[in-house]
Amino acid sequence: MYKVGDYHETDRMSDLISENYPMALVTSRFGIALGFADKSIGEVCRQNEVDVNTFLTVVNFLANEKPIPVSDEKLRSSISLEGLIQYLHNAHDYFLNFRLPHIRRKLLEAVSDCQEDVVFVIRKFFDEYAEEVRKHMTYEEKTVFPYVRSLLKGEKDPKYNISIFSKRHDQIEMKITELKNILIKYYPGKSSNMLNSVLFDIFTTEEDLATHNKVEDYLFVPAILALEKQ
Repeated sequence: MYKVGDYHETDRMSDLISENYPMALVTSRFGIALGFADKSIGEVCRQNEVDVNTFLTVVNFLANEKPIPVSDEKLRSSISLEGLIQYLHNAHDYFLNFRLPHIRRKLLEAVSDCQEDVVFVIRKFFDEYAEEVRKHMTYEEKTVFPYVRSLLKGEKDPKYNISIFSKRHDQIEMKITELKNILIKYYPGKSSNMLNSVLFDIFTTEEDLATHNKVEDYLFVPAILALEKQ
């Protein structure tokens, strides 16, 4: 059972991860490596040039079981948008260049004893899903992030606003549920150990993508809306 926030900058970083192990991914996406001994959250963030308030806002938001909307005033005072963009960018890199390729390798190994046509269908389904995720995240990298960085410089694009992104922000984590259900209901292989390992990876990735979208929907987008109002 995870501990529910609030964490403070005087709390030990090691306690944060021990009490909520998914926070290991959060620290990594802020560019913070393991090995921080008994240092506090504030100390570790400052040593890694990470904005402490932004880090704590994300951590405490994710440590709560239900997303709690953050007021415009708090968003303006507690979040570095550049820091949040770097966090989201690192998450994209993790999903696209590590997590999904890793699952693909294990998935193909798990179904290697299936009939060729079954392997083809599963591989095709996964590759199409991974491509959807890539398109989704590439749009953010090439359109949304540059737009926000221009806003931070005081330059506003009259043809674009964050509401356009918000309306087309599909919940990509829902699509991986289909692959999970196909494997659970129709997988014809004899051995279950490798398949169970793949399923575990898919379950955790599904949750991780949901968390990623929550950060975008409840922190990133509202922070940009607050900036657009200025």
